[in-house]
Amino acid sequence: MKIVDVCEFYAPEGGGVRTYIHAKLAFGARLGHAITVIAPGLKDEVVEYGNDCRIIYVKAPPLPFDKKYGMFWDAAPVHAILDAEQPDVLEASSPWRGAWIARSWRGNALRSIFMHHDPLSAWAYRWFDGVASRDVIDRQFEWFWRYLRRMCNSFDYTICASPSLQKRLASGGIYGAVNIPMGVDAGVFSPARRHMSVRRDLLARCNLPNTATLLLGIGRHTPEKRWPCVIDAVSRVAAKRPMGLILIGNGHQQASVIEHVNGNPHIQLLEPVRNRTALATIMASCDALVHGSSAETFGLVASEALASGLPLVLPNAGAVADIAHADFSETYIPGNAHDAASAIERLLDRDQDQLRSAAQRAADTARTLDDHFVELFQTYKDAILEKRKAA
Repeated sequence: MKIVDVCEFYAPEGGGVRTYIHAKLAFGARLGHAITVIAPGLKDEVVEYGNDCRIIYVKAPPLPFDKKYGMFWDAAPVHAILDAEQPDVLEASSPWRGAWIARSWRGNALRSIFMHHDPLSAWAYRWFDGVASRDVIDRQFEWFWRYLRRMCNSFDYTICASPSLQKRLASGGIYGAVNIPMGVDAGVFSPARRHMSVRRDLLARCNLPNTATLLLGIGRHTPEKRWPCVIDAVSRVAAKRPMGLILIGNGHQQASVIEHVNGNPHIQLLEPVRNRTALATIMASCDALVHGSSAETFGLVASEALASGLPLVLPNAGAVADIAHADFSETYIPGNAHDAASAIERLLDRDQDQLRSAAQRAADTARTLDDHFVELFQTYKDAILEKRKAA
């Protein structure tokens, strides 16, 4: 198949979407699919990844609130690429400008939106949870649901990486919503990568001894990640028992996150780790993952941590809640630092050997990105055959 992805959330220094796109390019090349990703960039440029797989950058203005990312503006250059490529499958990686451009192209292709972003969880639910019920929030944001229905129902499929998101979109009137869960890099994340020397060095950075607990957080410094809540929760628990937090990431709200840490020596911020093996080693060498966002569409970081054998402290909403299991997780009310602190304490009060054993058993059966792409490409292939039969 020839697949073209109009992906406005791809950036060379991005996070989960970047990881996903690079995995798709690599896996597509192995299977013989021709995959082209069209992304906004600082200049027009083509980066080849071998075997008919490439990223084509279209010059576009940067997003005003995060200049690592661009924003498609003019549809014409994207349509020109699509005219030249004539894809079998046209994907849009968000319901925003990229989807409008993909939708308005006049070519004949199977079309899907991949929900890399959950706008309602990122904004509406985050703003008003605790003030009103989800039903009330949804009714007040019916204008946005109308937009989503109009956009998504003009595509053949809306691909969701978590069952909770698929169920919510389907109940909201989006007909083509299907769940194709993502997964972790095969052979990269593993409990076997745990190194006590790495753990010791990370604790030393936190000005703590080896006997302390080492928590890990990974993600962009943006409002929906809710790092202030995580920092406050860890600080509450650290006042009672020795505990450190390594927070890996950056973003346009980094100054706010640093200010919230307020010089606490037991909380250390690290820049993103691009080397996947190095990241997997850090992850496996920590004692637990603590996550703040309830706006994930899959929860890649939580899945990678679980594949690394880590117990989890997670919000009880969003895609990460689909990953949580009582055997190896504790959950809390999103955005509630007091409840998050209680969840951390509950986790620490449990038998740590049993916790890690349960997490490692889950790691042994972790779904991989290869599993995801096999299912995704087969879904496209079957749909194309059905369209041809119908024609």
